[in-house]
Amino acid sequence: MNAEIIAVGSELLLGQIVNTNARFLSQQLAGLGINVYFHTVVGDNPDRLKSAIEIAEKRAKMIIFTGGLGPTKDDLTKETIARHIGKELVMDQTALESIEFFFKQTNRVMTDNNRKQALVLEGSHILPNEHGMAPGMVVETDSHIYMLLPGPPKEMEPMLLRYGCKALSSKNDSNEKIVSRVLRFFGIGEAALETEIIDLIDAQSNPTIAPLAGDGEVTLRLTAKHVDEASAQSMLDEMENTINQRVGNFLYGYDNTSLLEELTKALKERKLTITAAESLTGGLFQQELTSISGASSVFKGGVVCYSNEVKQQVLQVKQETLEKYGAVSEQCAKELAENAARLVKSDIGISFTGVAGPDELEGKPVGTVYIGIAINGTPTVVEKITLGGTREANRNRAVKFGCYFILRNLKESQNTN
Repeated sequence: MNAEIIAVGSELLLGQIVNTNARFLSQQLAGLGINVYFHTVVGDNPDRLKSAIEIAEKRAKMIIFTGGLGPTKDDLTKETIARHIGKELVMDQTALESIEFFFKQTNRVMTDNNRKQALVLEGSHILPNEHGMAPGMVVETDSHIYMLLPGPPKEMEPMLLRYGCKALSSKNDSNEKIVSRVLRFFGIGEAALETEIIDLIDAQSNPTIAPLAGDGEVTLRLTAKHVDEASAQSMLDEMENTINQRVGNFLYGYDNTSLLEELTKALKERKLTITAAESLTGGLFQQELTSISGASSVFKGGVVCYSNEVKQQVLQVKQETLEKYGAVSEQCAKELAENAARLVKSDIGISFTGVAGPDELEGKPVGTVYIGIAINGTPTVVEKITLGGTREANRNRAVKFGCYFILRNLKESQNTN
């Protein structure tokens, strides 16, 4: 079964909102064994929507729409589809009563155009909307299956999970399951990683391998098809093991995780605490870390030491260190990390100092970064990296490198023990 996803809404084309629905739908459809080969976005225009439908019908049996089910004049998805497939729009009494109850409960006046949301395609299978007003629906012709879903993710996602997936499964005549796994790598570029596994990519069939470069990271999406999900997982395990033999040193996590999430998890498992001394990054590491749920159990606090005065007076960096080596130096990064950990009584201290840009500092070029890592019971390590992005990109990538270096050091110390 092949499907195409059509997102309807001029706001998507104008960049006012991001089309997260397509990603969510593709993930769910893959688990049902339904292939998605095309995503289409079209504005609130009936002629262009009709054209998009005609194109989709030539390359997919199942067409899934999101958006355009609301009460206003520009919400025209079901009207356009009704005309296209020769179906009438009829009032769904259950949906209408639900809409009327909402307005009564919230003590608001219901306008006539809100009744429009209860209109459904004649003969369609209704998908109740338990988080909004407009119901979804599935309608089938001799040649195609059409699913209509609301645009807001808070309505679309629970509707699909509770009602839509079951409806789609009943329409899919294939028992084959599609299982995916995302491997996340850091510290190696996309080109370098691809070079290491190019023979696997060239020979891929099932599982498939899809590289993707992100913000300083590289991911590989492995996808396997099999009638038995356990067998598909086994196929992914075998491919992952082969890849790890070559580039496993750079693998840090799976699927939708992040370096900060993995760092928080690792610190929790080891019952370790961390503090930070940030010059270059200006508190970005602490901000990102505390955005992770459960960070309070591992993060004690930190210092933004942008000026040399704060480095000296608060974090007790020696004056001679700053005079002899400068703030952008291995020696300064070492003292910052060690002193931060000691003063806060934390197991790990991390420091960031360097030149974010746009101008050089202390004779050091833009992108020069020193990251100090002081872990209780092990020698302090200072990593020097050279970045080449914008000021903001350099700061963001420095934070990621800091997480990566700590994770690597914790892994190495665990292997040693």
